[in-house]
Amino acid sequence: MQIGFTTLSLAYMLYSACTKPDTNYIIMTHHASVSKSLFVKLKKMYKNLPHDKYDIFPKALLNNRDELYLDNGSRIIIATANGEDSISGNTFQFIHLSEMAKYPPQVQEEIIATAIPSLSKNDSSAIVIESTAFGFNTYQEMFMKAYRDKESVWKAFFFSWLAKAYQSQFKHTFDEAENWFKLNNQGSRMTYEDLDHDEKILRDKYGATYRQLMFRRYYIQTNSLEKFRREFPTTPDEAFMETNKAIFDTAKIIERLHHVIPPLETKEVYDELSDVLKPYINKNLFIYHLPKPKIRHYAGVDVASGQGGDYSTMSIFDADGQQVTSFYANDIPVYKFAEIVDALGRFYNYAFICVERNSYGLPLLERLRKDYVYLNLLKQKVFDQRGKRKMQLGFQTTNITKGIIISDMKEMFELGMINIECVRTLEEMKIYQEDSKGRMGNKKGKSNFDDTVISVAMACQALKQSKYYVDI
Repeated sequence: MQIGFTTLSLAYMLYSACTKPDTNYIIMTHHASVSKSLFVKLKKMYKNLPHDKYDIFPKALLNNRDELYLDNGSRIIIATANGEDSISGNTFQFIHLSEMAKYPPQVQEEIIATAIPSLSKNDSSAIVIESTAFGFNTYQEMFMKAYRDKESVWKAFFFSWLAKAYQSQFKHTFDEAENWFKLNNQGSRMTYEDLDHDEKILRDKYGATYRQLMFRRYYIQTNSLEKFRREFPTTPDEAFMETNKAIFDTAKIIERLHHVIPPLETKEVYDELSDVLKPYINKNLFIYHLPKPKIRHYAGVDVASGQGGDYSTMSIFDADGQQVTSFYANDIPVYKFAEIVDALGRFYNYAFICVERNSYGLPLLERLRKDYVYLNLLKQKVFDQRGKRKMQLGFQTTNITKGIIISDMKEMFELGMINIECVRTLEEMKIYQEDSKGRMGNKKGKSNFDDTVISVAMACQALKQSKYYVDI
């Protein structure tokens, strides 16, 4: 949807360039043709200023397809994301990254990294990033972090299809939709009794008007619900949704995200924890519920090297399937993570722990059993080469068993048998998918991980076995 924000940004740049001498401005787009179109619009704005009536506007010394340079020393340039680097080495009063989600994925992070140090250090300088949703990428990560995290350095603004600006912009279509509804309902406008389940939620929770709901129904009738959600999202989660690829039900994930509880504050849990765990509170370790006496807990663990990249994760649930704790870090070596797993397990009433038996999981299991004498560990039945059945510590994931554990997790989550509180886990679930070769994992990308998904899947296997080898 077009709300005119880019045009407003161009006008603001022109105003600032005229009133603030010796300042620089840049607007970057995703395609050369868009850059050209925007610069034509900017030059038209400048041309239509009342130069003859008021002798206050700086004159253009340079006015070409890439740059407007004024005689007060101010300059406005247009750039394209996949073109030459126009940011590095310059200082800008205002940087506008337009349709950033459509920039090549490999350059999004780099552009942000160069834009921040290039911004002027004063109270009125700003970086504005504006875009429609377009998959999962650096822009999506930045926006959702700003949208959910009050400590983010970015400020998130989202304009849904229910924004007042669209009621006037789409007035003709709204009129058309209302006439269509009346023709099919004996001349009557929509009332609350006419609403279906989704429409009642939009009306009650989001304040949608009947006129907007008639427009929604009209659009769905001529297109589809999926297309409406893509073109006219109600929430940021819906805007980024990719239901056709994700293994987990994205709509259920979004609904869960709306109701997650924040982790307990540091002061609420600090004195309850051992010294091993205290450094990680609300940095890597997020506690949603403290343990209750005699209640069994079930945990899943996914182990990484601790040298950056993949994360070592631990997810803990109580016997009812309520998540109580989430831990994730990518800079903790295996020997140290074993100490953390032991401490968390004992804190949660000697939790029954399922560890993924991978190359890093094996040494962790060995340390848990031998160094920490942790006895409450899941064992998997396997057959040796002689055909004899034996029990081995941990859960061995293969192409077959991985599909089984993800299917179990999907069922338990979507049927409400587990309640996930960790936002990172839910975000990873949104982009967890199966490729054309049957392999499961998150979409390719530098920051796309699936480690908390695996730890929750391990916890689900612990819940399924529902064993306890110790008394509590």
